[in-house]
Amino acid sequence: MFKKAPSLTCLALASAALLGSVGSASAQEQVVNLYSARHYQTDEAMYSDFTKATGIKVNRVDADDAGILARLKAEGAASPADVILLVDAARLGKGDVEGLFKPIKSPLLEAAIPVRLRAKASAEGTTWFGFSTRARVVVYDKARVPKANVDTYEELADPKNKGLLCTRSGSHPYNLSLFGAVTEHLGEAKAEQWLKGLVTNMARDPKGGDTDQIKAVASGECGVALTNTYYLARLMRSNAPEDKAVAEKVGVVFPNQQSWGTHVNIAGAAVAKNAKNTANAVKFMEYMASPEAQNYFANGNNEWPAVASVKVSNPALQAMTDDGFKTETIPISAVAANQLKVQQMLDRVGYK
Repeated sequence: MFKKAPSLTCLALASAALLGSVGSASAQEQVVNLYSARHYQTDEAMYSDFTKATGIKVNRVDADDAGILARLKAEGAASPADVILLVDAARLGKGDVEGLFKPIKSPLLEAAIPVRLRAKASAEGTTWFGFSTRARVVVYDKARVPKANVDTYEELADPKNKGLLCTRSGSHPYNLSLFGAVTEHLGEAKAEQWLKGLVTNMARDPKGGDTDQIKAVASGECGVALTNTYYLARLMRSNAPEDKAVAEKVGVVFPNQQSWGTHVNIAGAAVAKNAKNTANAVKFMEYMASPEAQNYFANGNNEWPAVASVKVSNPALQAMTDDGFKTETIPISAVAANQLKVQQMLDRVGYK
């Protein structure tokens, strides 16, 4: 369940409260100050379990990714933030480029989190790590669109799908990351032509979120759309008859199973550049790689664990793909690095 992201004014007040708590904390009190773009009830249990296991209190400020990065820049060296938890590689990449994160060295994290799901390491360490994954898949109208017509990302730009495609804004981080991945696979020139084809095939101007795209396919407004898997999983696991009806009307494709594999994005975390509780921040991130926390990610928000050894049972995810699926193997850090050039391409092709 999402909480409404607070305004920057609310964030400022929350940050001030954190600063006050840091300043008045006793020498014995152990805290970690978290700026989080994740707003799920199961995360509350994860934070509580971390405190029980370590004695470290979690002070949390909630906002969206963009608001958190803006707040970090505004606060500068005075920021109370220790850990930054964001929900997309594009935002993690942006924060990294802007110098908002502190490199860390953690043998535990380096062993647990695959290289492709973390920032490129430097001599100083690694700036961010992914802790859960979600696939960006294709949903289609089973009554009028053949699955074979939409089983690759490239086909979404094919003339056979003209007038069928719906997406959220091209500049949304979820799409920036997918488009950054396609750019990595195809090269800039071919990727720009592909984006132009997507614009040509739109059933309507981009609008709404991923759930809106799924519902638009179910209603017949669109024939095919892009979504992160957890949005579809929520509808599948919902007790509301109208949600179940939507899920039953659409088919799902994990694209490019015969080529480079389906694009997978992450939720990930970093230690803030000006963290005052760095050791506690590292402990918090190491806890997020534990089996307990990985299960919270998977069952609470219908995501796959980033730690390969952790196995979870989620009926919606299993229903989407019984035998697993092939994922792309390019580093998520390379995908994040492409976001600026992707945005320039979107502007050139008129992708709203």
